[in-house]
Amino acid sequence: MTPLRHKMIESMRQRGFSIRTQKSYTRAVADLARYHGRSPECLEPDDLHAYFRHLALERALAPASCRLHLNGIRYFYLKVLEREHFDVEVVLPKRAQRIPELLTRAEVGRILRACTNAKHQMVLATTYGCGLRVSEVVSLRVHDIDGERALAHVVQGKGAKDRMVILSTALLEQLRAYWRVYRPSLWLFPGRLWVPNTHAALGR
Repeated sequence: MTPLRHKMIESMRQRGFSIRTQKSYTRAVADLARYHGRSPECLEPDDLHAYFRHLALERALAPASCRLHLNGIRYFYLKVLEREHFDVEVVLPKRAQRIPELLTRAEVGRILRACTNAKHQMVLATTYGCGLRVSEVVSLRVHDIDGERALAHVVQGKGAKDRMVILSTALLEQLRAYWRVYRPSLWLFPGRLWVPNTHAALGR
């Protein structure tokens, strides 16, 4: 590990950045250095302009990915190299404005009924009913479910933040019935869960 990379990681850790953000930011700086074949501390504004043109035109990255690279590189120059300014005007692709297509209650019902495994069906119902991400639902512990107040405690979700999610009466009763059958002790959904399109098993 180079001294600059080590310094950048230590800087992000000190500020409480999530592991995912640390990896994304360091990868952005590493890609910049690889593209120009020299240390990013030696680059000029024109070099940065060329790199972002490369990301947008040649690699055709999505606007969100370009902004992620920009945020990582800006952080490197301002916080790691301790430059006073990041005087680089970068033109990024416009973010497409799309309204997501939501599933109807009937469609959700058909998905749940098509799942023959009771535990997996409960995972899907909890994900939908609480609006959770896959990483959040598989990380739920039994004591994260507050039956008295009808709340679920999501620990270190997106952005490394905790939050409370309201449980509907129907979902809470389903969770109680699930617990009576499976009796999980620590993790609410123990075992390995296959997540379609990721080619990876998640869970405990």
